[in-house]
Amino acid sequence: MNSGVSADTSVLRALRKIRGPQTQRNREFWLLVFAVVIAGVALTLVQLGALHTIDPMILIIGGGLAVLVFVLHIVLRFVARDADPFVLPIATALTGIGIAEIYRIDIAQANTGWEAYSNKQLTWMALSVIGAIALVILLRNYRVLYRFTYLSGLAGIVLLVLPFVPGLRIPGAAADVWISVGGIVQLQPGELAKIFLGIFFAGYLVRTRESLSSVGKRFLGITWPRMRELGPVIVVWAVSMGIIALEHDLGMGVLIFGMFIAMLYVATSKTSWVLIGLVMTALGVLAASQVLTYVQGRFDSWLNAFDPKLITARGGSYQLVQGIFGLAHGGLLGTGLGQGRPNITPLPESDFIITSLGEELGLIGLFAILCLYMVFVSRGLRIGVAGQDDFGKLLAVGLSFTLGLQVFIMVGGVTRVIPLTGLTTPFLAAGGSSLIANWLIVAVLLRIADGVRRQPRVVIG
Repeated sequence: MNSGVSADTSVLRALRKIRGPQTQRNREFWLLVFAVVIAGVALTLVQLGALHTIDPMILIIGGGLAVLVFVLHIVLRFVARDADPFVLPIATALTGIGIAEIYRIDIAQANTGWEAYSNKQLTWMALSVIGAIALVILLRNYRVLYRFTYLSGLAGIVLLVLPFVPGLRIPGAAADVWISVGGIVQLQPGELAKIFLGIFFAGYLVRTRESLSSVGKRFLGITWPRMRELGPVIVVWAVSMGIIALEHDLGMGVLIFGMFIAMLYVATSKTSWVLIGLVMTALGVLAASQVLTYVQGRFDSWLNAFDPKLITARGGSYQLVQGIFGLAHGGLLGTGLGQGRPNITPLPESDFIITSLGEELGLIGLFAILCLYMVFVSRGLRIGVAGQDDFGKLLAVGLSFTLGLQVFIMVGGVTRVIPLTGLTTPFLAAGGSSLIANWLIVAVLLRIADGVRRQPRVVIG
């Protein structure tokens, strides 16, 4: 009798193991179908709105890329069955919406062939998804990354300084963040650097969390760290300031420091680190605005955007004002895909993709896109909170927070909540480096999520 009961129990356990992961993957499959339909409908509406006809070629190309996404889904069924079911569909939907809007801008600007940003973005998406597939297959255990903590930190620093290497730097660029490979492909290595630095920060904080979370003096109801514990924060702050001063990249400097402070808070649970980080960020940006001309120009354009002299000045607020007018033109419901005029704003396919979408999709459409970002970030944070070890927790939270902070910096900049920076909007904006980096983040989060559900809770460090 007992043997029969134990046999039945073993069968039930086996069924749970099979049904649970398959349920997650089935849910992902239908969400992925919905995301692909959204992207296809967006491309079709762009053609009907701008061309008043349907060109099947772009839909065929988009369909081919959809096949790649489903290949990634099939790979997850075999090698990461417990991965989060929402991350991949959201990334697919955002990338598809971005390609549709970039294609619409190409139509308005009469860009064809390789000069069309949408064709480049389709190529970069194919490479990004292939890279994500390769990473999911090769990275069987994300904890392996913990062994390469300091090597990842070195790789991140090397990527940040690549724009200063003779022969790679692109002369005449507004910010020294681009490199040219073979004179053909242009890359922004800082986008990949944030992933390596995230791995470094996670591994470093796991090793030093005891000293960083040690008891200090208590003031105003908050326990403040001792002065000797501020060393790592000051070093990262100095690196961020160096990025702002030498590379003229305000956004990346703030992004890297913000990522470190967020991970430091998760590692120590001390609110004082957040307050110290906010103060140091404010002091750094304030000092940069007084010393660096380009930062001062960003602040002038932010505070006095509608000054006629500033609008007509070289490098003034014309781009920002045009973007705001575009958002106002879109109103609540938008003009409709393919029926706005986003092309009259400089760089509408990259820096101002949010205002381009806001004009044609309206405030409601823009809120829907922001909700997708919110769900993506919340799923990443959820993966981190449920992490089985401190390294996975810090890495998932750090990468997710960085993506959310990047969205805030970009949306806040084009809506005049904060000064403009040189970052790109994740998944949406034209740019190969950003797209590859963000899809690699997707792969890492999927791997961590799978590890969270498969393994018993352990602590590394």
